[in-house]
Amino acid sequence: MDRIELNPLVCNGRPVVQGTRITVQTVLGYLSAGDSLEDVLLAHPNLTREDVLACLSYARRISDLHTTVALAS
Repeated sequence: MDRIELNPLVCNGRPVVQGTRITVQTVLGYLSAGDSLEDVLLAHPNLTREDVLACLSYARRISDLHTTVALAS
């Protein structure tokens, strides 16, 4: 993912949109609160549609790495 970067010197190493200090978590927060992609772009005019979609793709990839195991009760 060339649009998302991790740098220990930027935002404590959290994933950010490349060249910004806007974290993936921030973008996902807007979307999970019900804001549209257009709302995110209005709030952060330096982002592109592709940046927002890259955040969603990054989150999906990260969630694919985690496995949940149900324990018998």
